[in-house]
Formats: sequence, C-alpha cells, structure tokens
Amino acid sequence: MLMSASAPASVDVTRTVVDAEGRTLEVETVERSAPWLTLKESATALQALQAKDGSIPDPSDHAAAAEHIDTIVAAIAHLAPLFPHDAAYLDALPRDFANWVDTGLGVPDFLDSLVAFQPQEHRVDGIRHLVVFPMYTQNGSPDRHVEALIVETIWPEFVAALEAGDYGNRLFVSLRLVDFTSGYDTNSAVLFPETVAMREIPSFTWGAIFQDREAARYRRVVQAAAEITKLELPDDAAAMLADQRLTEQTFVMWDIIHDRTHMRGDLPFDPFMIKQRMPFFLYSLEEMRCDLTAFRESVKIERALAARDAAGEDLSDVERQTLMTAKLVQYAVIFDRIFRFAITGGRVRNYDGLGGQLLFAWLHQRHVIEWRDVELSFDWDRVADAVVELGDAIDELYWKSIDRPKTVHWLEAYRLVSSVVTPNPASVWAEGLPREVLAGPPKGYTDLVMDDEFPLSMFFEALNKKMADVIASTAGIRATDA
Repeated sequence: MLMSASAPASVDVTRTVVDAEGRTLEVETVERSAPWLTLKESATALQALQAKDGSIPDPSDHAAAAEHIDTIVAAIAHLAPLFPHDAAYLDALPRDFANWVDTGLGVPDFLDSLVAFQPQEHRVDGIRHLVVFPMYTQNGSPDRHVEALIVETIWPEFVAALEAGDYGNRLFVSLRLVDFTSGYDTNSAVLFPETVAMREIPSFTWGAIFQDREAARYRRVVQAAAEITKLELPDDAAAMLADQRLTEQTFVMWDIIHDRTHMRGDLPFDPFMIKQRMPFFLYSLEEMRCDLTAFRESVKIERALAARDAAGEDLSDVERQTLMTAKLVQYAVIFDRIFRFAITGGRVRNYDGLGGQLLFAWLHQRHVIEWRDVELSFDWDRVADAVVELGDAIDELYWKSIDRPKTVHWLEAYRLVSSVVTPNPASVWAEGLPREVLAGPPKGYTDLVMDDEFPLSMFFEALNKKMADVIASTAGIRATDA
C-alpha cells in the first residue's frame, strides 16, 4: 500500500549565509568553500598523528594536534549556519573536541555529539549535513580517525510514499557523498553510528547508506561485465546504466526494504548475529535473505501496479515511478550480486562473495542463466520466479531452525549452500564433521570452516581476471566519476 508522504516542515535545502568574515557561503556549493577545505585539510593532518584507537599517544604531537583541532572547530563554527537542522549536533561537536583536548587526547569520546546527530528526522530530498567524527569506516579504514564529510539526502517522493506505507523504516537514511576525508576514499558506502568513538553504546536511531556510491559502482561494473560476457541487456536495464540518478533511486528502494528485513521474518534469534562467532556462510544467507526479500517485494509491487495499469486504472505519478523502479530493483539485485559481489574482496570468509556465487549457480542450474558459446543470457520470463524460489528456500531454513539447536541450524544451512555451490575439495564440513566436533561446543564447528570454503567456479575465476581492474577502480568512486 502506498501512502502520501509528508516532509518535515521548516527545512531549508538551499541556504545562503554571510559569515563573520563577510564571506558568502552557500550550502549547495559548500564543498568548494574555504572553511570546508580548511576543515578537511586539518582533519587529514590530525589523522597522521592519531593511533589506531583514535588517541594521540605522543606528547610531542599534542601541541600540533590542539592547533589542528582549533582550526577544525573554527571551521565548524563558520559552516554551522548553513545547517540549522543540525544545530544541536554542531553545538555539541566543539564541546566533544574540547573535552578530548582537556583530557589529554586519549581515546576520543564523541557520545554527546553522536546522540545529538539525528539525520533520520530530516529525510528531505537534497538536504545536506556536515558530519565530523572520530570513526572507522566499514570496508574502508579500520582506524578510528577524525573523518569529515559533506553529505546530501536522497529521498524521492516515491520512496517517501513507500516508507509511509508498507515499508516503514524510521532508522533508514539515504545519502549522497559530496566530499570526504580519506576514510571514505575507499570501498565504504555506509555511515553507521556504531563506528564512532564513544564511552558507551547508546540506542542507535539511524543508519545511513551512500546510494550514490553503490549506484556508481554498479554502473561501472555491470557495464564492463555485460561487455565482457556479451550479455544483451533489456532496454530498461540499459537505460538505468545510463542514468546515475535513476540508479541511485533504485538502490534507495532496494536498501530500504533490505534494511528493514534484518528485523523481520522467521528469525532463529539474532538476525544480525551480533558478537557471535559463527561460520561465514550464515552471514551470506542473512544478507541474501534480505536482498531476496527486497527482490520479492519488488516483484509483488511491480505485478500489482502493472495489473492495475493494464486494467485501465489511472496510476498517479508516484505510482508510475514506483512501478518502473520496482522492475529496476530486480535487475540491480541480480547484476550487483552476480557481477560485483561474487568477485569483490579476498577469498577469506567472503560472505558477500559467496552470496553472489549462490545466486548465479541457483539460476544456472535451473537454466534461467545460460553460459553458452562464450555468451551470457537470461530467460527473463522465468527470472523473477526462480529468484523468489531461492528466497523461499532460505526463508524455510530460517522457519525450521527456530525449533533446532544452533549447531543443527548451521549444518542445515551448510547443506543448503553446498547443494548449490560446490565446496572446497579439502573441506571437512563437506566430508562430514568428526563425532567429537559434533558433540563439542560450537567453536569446534567454526574452527573447521575453511577460509575459502566455497572457491570460485571456473566461470568466476575467468570473469575475475577480466574484471579485477574495473572493480579496483571503484574504490572511492562518487557520482561524478560514473
């Protein structure tokens, strides 16, 4: 069910101010302003003095660090009037920096400013935020260094309608990277509060994904993969590759449904498997469950709206946008999983890579994908139902596992994956775990999972050789690079 979306009131997406030095600053071009460039430069210089945990351990560096922090705080003061919706956060940020200096530049604690930052309250298309935190970046820098970003919200009307209807997700924030320090000059495409240095863990109220980066990576990788595999793309899939904004909006729809799925469904217990040490293929199945739920829901939305359209019902502009995007989500899930996820990253417990291998093999074994005469093709009339069938198999595994011991769930999950993707020939799991391991604690099960329990197939080995440079080129990508 789609509902009309209402945007928060009193939000100024386009804002101009004159700072104390008489400079005119515009939020739409803030990434080119002197205060931002100074802030970015000082944050970068400060990073060089920080240890992995964010502290500045060498007392001889403290004077320089304090000077960099003073510059950062002054720049924040200049820029803050451009972001009145973040006033509480930008007021708290200098206090956290001052406390860090006053307490000797040990491990930083930015809990107070983090709690004050509430971007989910301002989901308005085009609204910008200035973000500065000591943090690590997922799939990027492992060091909790001070990072600075300018970001812009992506929130088209049809997504607002989805979120206001059957796909509510109050925590989800969709962003575009405008400019950033080195922690985001990487593969990282998320901004999560749990990555920030803080003294205690609060209740998290938001999580952000950079759909512009996901879209730009997708467009570059899929275009190259389609050329290499001689895949003839459907017209609407090809049109998406040619349009960055359309691809961004497609990823917003995919991600808002994916994200909410982690907490919904027949879950064995903890859908995120937080702080649990378990075989990496369990993470593969959880991520695939969420992606395939997004796929299934997009099929449902597309078919319902298409039926109404075919019956002569007058669809609204929002509904027509939703109808088009629902189909594009299906292409995005398939192509991103197969062409990028499957061959991105190393082979050490690569759970996202395994998910891509699983989807490809599932479709190939059902002759929905064919690799013949050195050309890749899809039976598009059968694709949707075949992908939904894989999602149903994972859902059934979860449903049954509620009544099973944890290790039995692990064994059944392995049976599902290994029935589709061929295990490593040296696998102890494939051969059958020894009785003493089966009778022992879960740690013994996990210890016997090989780093590369499910090696790449010959198809993906060959594709990886041809695609490696393309995938490597997407690190740090932004919309303007696509």
